[in-house]
Amino acid sequence: MPPVQALLTRRKLRHSIGAVALAAVLGIGAVPLVSFDAAPAFARGPESLADLADQVSGAVVNISATQMVEDKRASNAPQLQPGTPFDDLFEEFFKRRQQQGGGDDSPRQQQRRSNSLGSGFVIDSSGIVITNNHVIADANEVTVIFTDGQKLKAEIVGKDTKVDVAVLRVKPDKPLKAVKFGDSDKSRVGDWVMAVGNPFGLVGSVTAGIVSARNRNIESGPYDNYIQTDASINKGNSGGPLFNMDGDVIGINTAILSPSGGSIGIGFATPANTVQPIIDQLQKFGETRRGWLGVRIQNIDDAIAENLNLGSVRGALVAGVDDKGPAKPAGLKTGDVITKFDSRDVKESRDLPKLVASTPVGKDVPVTVIRDGKEVTLNVKLGRLEDGEKQASLDNSKNDATKGGAAVSPVQKALGLEFSGLNDELRKKYSIRESVKSGVVVTSVEPRSNAADKRIQPGEVIVEINQEPVAQPADVTKKLKALKDSGKKSALLLVAGLQGDVHFVALPID
Repeated sequence: MPPVQALLTRRKLRHSIGAVALAAVLGIGAVPLVSFDAAPAFARGPESLADLADQVSGAVVNISATQMVEDKRASNAPQLQPGTPFDDLFEEFFKRRQQQGGGDDSPRQQQRRSNSLGSGFVIDSSGIVITNNHVIADANEVTVIFTDGQKLKAEIVGKDTKVDVAVLRVKPDKPLKAVKFGDSDKSRVGDWVMAVGNPFGLVGSVTAGIVSARNRNIESGPYDNYIQTDASINKGNSGGPLFNMDGDVIGINTAILSPSGGSIGIGFATPANTVQPIIDQLQKFGETRRGWLGVRIQNIDDAIAENLNLGSVRGALVAGVDDKGPAKPAGLKTGDVITKFDSRDVKESRDLPKLVASTPVGKDVPVTVIRDGKEVTLNVKLGRLEDGEKQASLDNSKNDATKGGAAVSPVQKALGLEFSGLNDELRKKYSIRESVKSGVVVTSVEPRSNAADKRIQPGEVIVEINQEPVAQPADVTKKLKALKDSGKKSALLLVAGLQGDVHFVALPID
């Protein structure tokens, strides 16, 4: 018997004998022996991960990305503090030297090679490799390094910044060791997982832990739903696989939470079920093709839920409808609350972008909304998100010159705000966009008011109150009085922000 096990056995025996002796002294009869067996196997975790590590490690690779960057240190120009009287003189002198190609300051000598290392894994033995987009972003050259030391130049098949994934292709002489994706939706908090990668350049490092949480939103992108794990992940692990105990990849190690840059036991992996559709699109088209609904949405809080008679906080509130998007011809309106998309529940606003993006372009989708307290189902033919983004980019590049407006109206106060009718003078003063056609302009916000707490700012425009348009200050005071008389405790404002985007804000009436 191993020494440690024998020691534990002796301790248990002494404890049991002591318990029986004590019972005899106290005259309470026999006492059953107390078991001090070790914790059950599921609590101790797997006895060894050696077989699993041996099974999958050959498919995990090192990614070396190289790019040319400007080397400011190579310049012979003296480093002056900003604001010195010689700024213009020296800038002109060294600029002239560079243009003439003189000395070590010529542009061709100002570049240097920058290398970064990350991890990746093979999903197809013919040479398809997966990693994070941020590992190879802007790289001029990507090399995949295998555990046997083999180095192969990689072609970038496609990459996506929104879920931070990239697909690479190499051309091996023989089939590669590959791993497959598993169903990340089946992973549960507490399940054992294993990460394999190259932290700090330490090739083939294996770490283990459990799933600490699921569906984490770390505000890194529109589709955040990370698997959180305490398996040690460090710099260089990015792009590597997170395995379940069956050897399936359930996530791509993407980020860590750390004040020092090293692991403190909080790591994040992008779920396999999130990246697989994107990887398929990148392989097939070389780009993403996500579904697009064409609405702007926002969160719903208790006050908004009360104003809209939702009964509870749920769904995604439509704060705006794109004039050229699929939602408008389908009949969606500002103020609708989307509670179901394609027969799947929308519990909170951030659920909707993920559902829409994962739905095929061109599909006819039922969308259930709550409008005026009633449930309505509309059918929308989804567009393509990338087309919508291109259109938005073109629209933003157009001249935003303001023109037209209402006549000057007196300033009034309510809800901790001062506001005035929209006119040419205020359009110019606050650079109010032409897309904001009407409303009342916020000209002042009282400090420490509820409006200030909700971050309403001067220059923003109140477009509606409780889904009814307002054009003059008198409309606001009239509407607020009617709400108060009807027993409402708050008013639901539709506010056009400084960038022209609209959102709902609920403010107490008193």
